[in-house]
Amino acid sequence: MMTVGAATRELDLKRGEFVIAAHLGLIRLTSSRDGRRSRVGRGEVERLRSQEGFPDVLRARVRTVGTAQGAEQLGISPDRFTKLARAGCLTPIAFYLNRYRAVVWLYLADEIADFGAREPRLLEGRSPAWLLGRLADGADCRARNWRSRRVERLCGLTEDPWARAAVLAETLDPVQLAEVVDDPYERAYLARIGPEPVFGPVGPPWARETMARLMQADEPDELLWRRVTLIMELDHARDVRPAPRPDGAWRDLPPVGPETGGGAPGQHARAEAEAEAGSDADAEAGSGAVPCGEADRGVVGPVAPAGGGLLARIGRFRTRRAADRRRVGPRRASVGRPSGATAVRDRGARKALACGERARHPDPHDDQGSHT
Repeated sequence: MMTVGAATRELDLKRGEFVIAAHLGLIRLTSSRDGRRSRVGRGEVERLRSQEGFPDVLRARVRTVGTAQGAEQLGISPDRFTKLARAGCLTPIAFYLNRYRAVVWLYLADEIADFGAREPRLLEGRSPAWLLGRLADGADCRARNWRSRRVERLCGLTEDPWARAAVLAETLDPVQLAEVVDDPYERAYLARIGPEPVFGPVGPPWARETMARLMQADEPDELLWRRVTLIMELDHARDVRPAPRPDGAWRDLPPVGPETGGGAPGQHARAEAEAEAGSDADAEAGSGAVPCGEADRGVVGPVAPAGGGLLARIGRFRTRRAADRRRVGPRRASVGRPSGATAVRDRGARKALACGERARHPDPHDDQGSHT
């Protein structure tokens, strides 16, 4: 087996060209044992190198063009090319972020040529009414078409139902995902085996944010379709094998949402992945869990023994904190000037304390003034 970097050099391709070739199925990849890193077999590299016209033929099949080059290839203006892409007539194969952090879409040159030969009427004259109407409604199908293409290709590269479900899961935001997959261990497992981000795990933060935004469905009909497809794939995956989970008692966490005090979407995704990683490492010791959202409401579940996973430790901490809060009551601010009801309570307490001290130590002048 060879690493992706070594196979890229052996095939005389650029990194982006290799990614597109693998995405199109021109290069067969093999997953490693951990399921995260892809490898390329030596036989696959030899098969590609022995093909006639290597490497020019392989490069031509993965050649991409931008808006300006694509418009020139079709003989139209860049503005018309952009309108065709926004209306969904052209599907991007990849994208990159320029120095202004704007998304620049790329298209396969072969597909552009095929479109020009198939739809010559869209390249000249007045655009049809359906295309103008779609643009008037503010439609931009580029991200949606790229997303659908990516999901379809990644699902076609694996037969594992859990891996297919992980591909579908990344098209939903954490709130939507928690509504479909209410088991936190299943969500953590899907996050762990999900496909590698386009910019890699060490890409710049702003690139990862853009990638996350492009990956998530943003229209009602697409959201409904992704949710239904994920439910069907999960039913099949659960029949094949359950998601890994620690031994011992556990309870489902409530769905992530504003009503449970959930944080930012990215924080929930990272917390679930860390919970699964900690639970796998400590599975032999056994653990229980307290639902994170229920501890503050006074609902106490089975407490995990010492040495449990990360999820169990968080549950014990929040349980103790809730118990201390109920026993001690609201904490008074240690610095700063109290305001509102807190200030009123403090003044009342000081007045009662002063009255008590005066009752224990009466002032002789007060006694004298009371005589007639």
